[in-house]
Amino acid sequence: MTSEKLAITSEQVAGFLKDHPEFFDQYADLLALITVPDPHSGRAVSITERQLFSLREKLRMLEAKMSELISFGEENDAISDKVHALSLALISALGVPAVTRAVYSHLGGAFAVPHVALRIWGVGDGADANCVEFDPVSDAAVAFASGLARPSCGLTGSHESLAWFGSAAPALRSMAQVPLRHPNGNSFGLLVMASEDQHRFYPELGTLYIERIGEMLSNALLRVML
Repeated sequence: MTSEKLAITSEQVAGFLKDHPEFFDQYADLLALITVPDPHSGRAVSITERQLFSLREKLRMLEAKMSELISFGEENDAISDKVHALSLALISALGVPAVTRAVYSHLGGAFAVPHVALRIWGVGDGADANCVEFDPVSDAAVAFASGLARPSCGLTGSHESLAWFGSAAPALRSMAQVPLRHPNGNSFGLLVMASEDQHRFYPELGTLYIERIGEMLSNALLRVML
């Protein structure tokens, strides 16, 4: 009668160790004999050294993630401070010229937006009709603003708002178009921010603060015009 050796697969060994975590408690001396390849040098190291290496790698990843979160938090705090400063300027503005100056000054200054344009329609008594902000816009522009559920980011080259930037228009590569609305939801204007940098206002950009700027500007304009 011949004896046959039973082949044990690596999956079976792994399964056994998983089902019997107490194995190395009983055979602790085996741990000192087990070596694995170092992921960087390729030399054989003990399993304890490999575990320490893995823990250090996890720690480095956690530190990098924490640093990233802190950076995001600091960036959000800085943006929040800028939005707050703009809100104070809009609250203190006593007329349409003062409101528009505040918007252009803060967006072009603290927010470093290189190009800003604003158009308003359907409100006011005509006293500010000579301002460029009240220049006529097409029905298509009004329909575009009315159809925006939230600010539109990205370059819409066919939209007439691109022409509002005059000679700078051909160089623009990204835009954020923000509808201005009455409390009932009807649009009465469009705020457009533009940049030569295609990554400044990209389509996937979060628009929370941009929406808030649009809401603040809407309320400030309605306050001084109605």
